[in-house]
Amino acid sequence: MTDGSELPDTPDPARELASGESTLDPRDFRNALGTYATGVTIITAVDEEGTPHGLTCNSFASVSLNPPLVLWSLVIYSRNMSVFQNASHFAVNVLGASQQGLATKFAQPSSRKFEGVGWKPGLGGAPLLAGSVASFECRAVDRYYGGDHVIFLGAVEAYSYNRDEALLFSRGKYGRFVGE
Repeated sequence: MTDGSELPDTPDPARELASGESTLDPRDFRNALGTYATGVTIITAVDEEGTPHGLTCNSFASVSLNPPLVLWSLVIYSRNMSVFQNASHFAVNVLGASQQGLATKFAQPSSRKFEGVGWKPGLGGAPLLAGSVASFECRAVDRYYGGDHVIFLGAVEAYSYNRDEALLFSRGKYGRFVGE
C-alpha cells in the first residue's frame, strides 16, 4: 500500500526517453508530432549587455486568460539558454505568412540575426519585430524542466496584433491557412 505519492513500477517519463528505455522511435515520434500544424514565432530577449537575441520557435501556447500567461520551450543545450534563463522579459513575435525568410534566418545559429531586421525594444528591452502579426511582451515568471527542454512561463504585460495572415508550420514545411 502506498500513500499515493509514488506509483510502483511507473517509469519517470522525463528519464525514459533520455535513457533509451522508451519503446518509441524518436524520429517517428517527431514525424507524428509534425502532423500538428502550429504558428511560427520568434522569441526575443536581450542579454546583460543589452545585445538582442532571438530564435524561431513553434512551441508557443497560451496558458491562462486570467492572469494572462503564455509558455514556450527551449531545448536545454541551446546556445541561447543562458540569455533566456537570465532575462527579466521576453517577447513572442508571431510571424506573418510573408515572413518565412525571417523564420529561417532566426532558426540558424548566427550572431548576425538582427542585421537588416526592423525592430524596436519592448518591455525589458526584448525586441519587437517589425511586420509581426502579433507580439506578446512577457515578464519571465517561472521555468520548468521537462525532459530535454526548459518550459518558460511568461506573464503577458502588453500585446498587439493585426489582421494579417499568420505563418504556419507542419510536417517540416512552412505554409498558410486555406479556408473556405
